[in-house]
Amino acid sequence: MIIIKSANEIALMREAGRIVATILHELKERIRPGVSTLELDQFAERQLALLNAESPFKGYQPALNQRPFPGATCMSVNTEIVHGVPRERRLREGDILTVDCGAYHQGWIADGAWTFAVGTVSRDAMDLLDATEKALYASIACARAGNCTGDVAANMQAVVEARGYNVIRHHTSHGVGRSLHEDPQILNHGRAGTGPRLRPGMTIALEPMVLSGNPETKLMDDDWTVAALDGKLTAHFEHTIAITDGDAEILTRL
Repeated sequence: MIIIKSANEIALMREAGRIVATILHELKERIRPGVSTLELDQFAERQLALLNAESPFKGYQPALNQRPFPGATCMSVNTEIVHGVPRERRLREGDILTVDCGAYHQGWIADGAWTFAVGTVSRDAMDLLDATEKALYASIACARAGNCTGDVAANMQAVVEARGYNVIRHHTSHGVGRSLHEDPQILNHGRAGTGPRLRPGMTIALEPMVLSGNPETKLMDDDWTVAALDGKLTAHFEHTIAITDGDAEILTRL
């Protein structure tokens, strides 16, 4: 069921979104060769607490037979596309790191992600980041009342594939609000004119997940980290947005 939020509820989600944006900006200043993703995750968890928020990720357990997620954030490096578990591995010059951060604040959740360059990275890596970020903003521009979720998915896919990359096949953008994952689910690929129509008051975490090689992925032994099967670079950008009578509002921004 798609849950329509009131103006007051969206205002609370805007506060949660500002917390997400703040932490991502603070992490950007700390991402450098030699730091571990566990250290970055611990910093993010402390900052969430200082901002009167909690991580909606830590302890998340979508299935009884799955381990609860151990981190406050997802930290995915290079070939890892989503749900990377923070650990002691230290970042190296030329890596790319995706940080997926959520904030649970006053009963509401916002969710955002960014892929960061660690030091100086290759031209190929920078092109991948640029294509993924552009796909995010193109899909946000398409997320207007009256359009279908399939329009957004098809737009995202077209932007990515025009740059010679592939979108992930099995993970989705999703509604967000009081719960981390709500309806509608929006694939990174699709057919225009299909799916539910967008309405003012819908809140969605839009997130292109892009692979520089083929779209097949694998689940790592930690039961969470999803990585490119072919071992090539990946990127992931995400904003929580609110559908309005005009342009979508980005909630995860300063």
